[in-house]
Amino acid sequence: MITRTSTAVWQGSGKEGSGHISTQSPALRQALYSYDSRFGDANGTNPEELVAAAHAGCFNMRLASILALENIIPTELETACRISMDNGSIIQSHLMLKARVGDINVAQFGVFVKQAKETCPMSCLLRADISVEFLLHS
Repeated sequence: MITRTSTAVWQGSGKEGSGHISTQSPALRQALYSYDSRFGDANGTNPEELVAAAHAGCFNMRLASILALENIIPTELETACRISMDNGSIIQSHLMLKARVGDINVAQFGVFVKQAKETCPMSCLLRADISVEFLLHS
């Protein structure tokens, strides 16, 4: 079993307050977040972009593991993730993959991509429509 922790501190009301988020690793140390960084363009992070980063990273690692089982080592997997929220719920996570992989059949690669989308832990966690598109470079 793997356990990881993060801490979020919030002070003030939902709209006028602000806070910071820290992770167990030194990756995030008191990263600022606020109503305006979540729903506007203010400096700071927000829960949705952190979920998007986690989903993209998790998907890449899962896909790389699936490919390794086939003795395929990708040169690069670059995934962007777009999280959509409506009425206070995350409704969609869309993964956009640019892959540099050696000689592989596009259809077979698509099977591996679909498997990674369906089985990466972040996909399993989200109760949202999850979609993926990919561009394969040899």
